[in-house]
Amino acid sequence: MAEDWAAVARVITARLAELGWRQRELALRSQVSQAIIRELQYQTVVRRRSSRTLEALSVAMELHPEHLSAVLQGRRPLELGEVATEEDPVRSQLNVVETRLNEILARLDEMHRHLFDLARRNDNH
Repeated sequence: MAEDWAAVARVITARLAELGWRQRELALRSQVSQAIIRELQYQTVVRRRSSRTLEALSVAMELHPEHLSAVLQGRRPLELGEVATEEDPVRSQLNVVETRLNEILARLDEMHRHLFDLARRNDNH
């Protein structure tokens, strides 16, 4: 099934209106940058987002942690506090792999920045 980023954008927009929040408030509560929220809400940059980003936004908007992911995949979002009756074991494993991969990518980014800083310092000496 194709990902429905337009549906995610509609949920974010509607929920912000319900809560009376602006993007800045959501960014502060979710610890997701306002730029990413803007990209999602207005679909200015279409790219794969981390499930942790969608979860952080869902939780900050007082929705079920999997709400935006479910909307993205065209599934019925669970209500806050509701537990899925059948967990897809493959999906569960993929979430674990994705989480670990995101951690590895973050560490690589950090190493890249560190190496760049070292190279810049050596160039200045």
